[in-house]
Parts: sequence; structure tokens; C-alpha cells
Amino acid sequence: MPTISPSLLPILMLFGSNCFMTFAWYGHLRFKESPLPWVILVSWGIAFFEYWLAVPANRWGSDVYSPAQLKTIQEVITLIVFAGFSTLYLKEPLSWNHALGFAFIALGAFFIFHKW
Repeated sequence: MPTISPSLLPILMLFGSNCFMTFAWYGHLRFKESPLPWVILVSWGIAFFEYWLAVPANRWGSDVYSPAQLKTIQEVITLIVFAGFSTLYLKEPLSWNHALGFAFIALGAFFIFHKW
């Protein structure tokens, strides 16, 4: 049975955790008629699963990546997940200024991972 690379596993887990967290934070925007206390409880329930992925991803990922690299990976994944979520689920198009901002963040990620 093939195993997942120790450098790839935390990335995949952070991707999954970000999918849960994006729904927890923004999924309710399509249901603005729902009472806020109910939305908060549902969001907490969704976020519970996010933690089950994010915490071990960071623990195991710290064997391969520095904390700054893990945080950078998480932020880049967050932007990728949110861009897809925003356009596909919320039907909110992204424009050139969003792409430019994301490109600057990707440039920042380059500096975090580049060996000087």
C-alpha cells in the first residue's frame, strides 16, 4: 500500500481543513434569512472537522517545514480555496485586482521558501 510523502501529507490535510473552514466562515452567506445563533452553532460544528485536519497537519508538517513555512502554505491554500468557493458557491466573480493581490501573496510565499 503506497504511503503519502511526509512533505505532501500536511499540504493535503491543510487543503481539506481550509475547505471546512471556508464553509464554516462563509457558507452561511447564502442563507442570510437563517437566525445568527443557529448559523454560529452550525459553523462551530463544521469548524470541528477543520481542527481534526489542521492540528495534525501542523504537528506532522513541523517535521518537514518550519512554522513560518506551514503558515505560508496555509495562507496560500486559503486563497486558492476561497477563490474557488467565492466563484463557484457564492457566485461572486474575482477581478484583476484580486488576482494581483493573490500574486503578491504568492511572491511573498516565494521569499519564505527561497533559500538565500
